[in-house]
Amino acid sequence: MQAQPTAAMRFFSGTYVEARAKFLEAAAQRGATVESFVMEAHRGALGEELATDVALVGAIDAKKVLLVSSGTHGPEGFCGSGTQIATLNDADLLSRLEQAGVSLLLVHAVNPHGFSHLHRTNEDNIDLNRNHIDFNAPLPVNAEYADVEPLVLPATWPPTPADEAAVATYVEKHGMRAFRAAVTRGQYTSPDGLFYGGTAPSWSNRTIRKILRKYAASATHLGWIDVHTGLGPYGHGEKIYPGRNTPEDLARAHAWWGADVFAPFAGDSASADVSGPVISTAYDECPNAKIAPMGLEFGTLPDLEVLDRLRADTWLRRHPEAPEAQKREIRTRLRDGFYCDNDEWKGMILGQTRVVLLQTLQGLRKA
Repeated sequence: MQAQPTAAMRFFSGTYVEARAKFLEAAAQRGATVESFVMEAHRGALGEELATDVALVGAIDAKKVLLVSSGTHGPEGFCGSGTQIATLNDADLLSRLEQAGVSLLLVHAVNPHGFSHLHRTNEDNIDLNRNHIDFNAPLPVNAEYADVEPLVLPATWPPTPADEAAVATYVEKHGMRAFRAAVTRGQYTSPDGLFYGGTAPSWSNRTIRKILRKYAASATHLGWIDVHTGLGPYGHGEKIYPGRNTPEDLARAHAWWGADVFAPFAGDSASADVSGPVISTAYDECPNAKIAPMGLEFGTLPDLEVLDRLRADTWLRRHPEAPEAQKREIRTRLRDGFYCDNDEWKGMILGQTRVVLLQTLQGLRKA
């Protein structure tokens, strides 16, 4: 007898196409206002239309907005989409939001190209959490990246023992913390390298700004949860504060979400202190709002294993001549590095996300 799908299973999807269809269906059933921002220049892995879809539950001119975004980093969208669809099916939570006068704004697939094609980066190999900077100012400098790129992106994949020994030598000399920072904090000099930030605002950057201007322009208070995966212990949701380093903003984050909020700039987060996260656009586009941002980061595999899978994916972009079997293996391993397709993990994600959303609602209600 075949087991019946659990509640946790039915909210999640196996492809971008399935995730988008489920999201749009759930939004329609909830009576949400829906708008799709279609990526005209590209198609998906199955030839499908690519879009960032928005669902608004509540008033478009609400003073208090709870925003949940997914898929900033491509296949991390499998997790984020599941949490958004679960939220649209959570009648109790939606009733609490309505009673508090808080609008719920769901942004599905910030990076639809990466979601569909199973790349963490976008159509131009841009890491979107390194792209939301002021491009009229000098680009951030990561001088150490040039030294580590030949080590982490060798000529062949998988790396040879000599390649791995070179990485080990760098780590021994500079330390693991310095190695990770050099690789992951973002770089603007190597377009086909790791954690590339781009030289201009990406399509997704421009799109998220349009969404904020239209759906959060009236907000005096904005709580933004951007769902991520790939860092930290398996199934644990770290509350990462990617906002401004001011006493007022930090105090707001701790008041809303508790003592277990970690800031990359303080050095106590699983995340590097990166330049240009997507959430930073709120400060530009909603200047009259008090903003409480969170990157909700769910662990999957050990950090260095996830990084190795990112290295493989970036190597593959440099080597389109790779055999088809190797391409499939690298893409599958990348997906599995950011999405644990089992009930245990999904249940952990849904439970912790609901707690964070309730905490955010309470913060907005009291603001």
